[in-house]
Amino acid sequence: VQLVESGGGLVQPGGSLRVSCEASGFTFNRYVVSWYRQAPGKERELVASITTIGGRTDYADSVKGRFTISRDNAKNTVYLQMNSLKSEDTAVYYCNAHKREGWPPYDYDYWGQGTQVTVSS
Repeated sequence: VQLVESGGGLVQPGGSLRVSCEASGFTFNRYVVSWYRQAPGKERELVASITTIGGRTDYADSVKGRFTISRDNAKNTVYLQMNSLKSEDTAVYYCNAHKREGWPPYDYDYWGQGTQVTVSS
């Protein structure tokens, strides 16, 4: 089981960046996928989520209108398009795949290793 993020880097304020998360080793299209981020000295926070077939997306208020999450189940990949980036978007971005099934319910959670996004002039 593996989630591998890529696409992070250094970008100027107002710029754009797309990060990707490629999954392997599990049935990706049965999982809700989310992007989290963690800035130095801060708790990890949820940025965006997308349901199994992409029918629903949710965003943190801080990124609404600027970030777009999407998925390509044929490629086992989820993307986060980030536009109008701000310095406060600087963080390590993590991909998470989650599903709950069975009775009693059991949570399956997988995490990637993270990719650094730095917004700075």
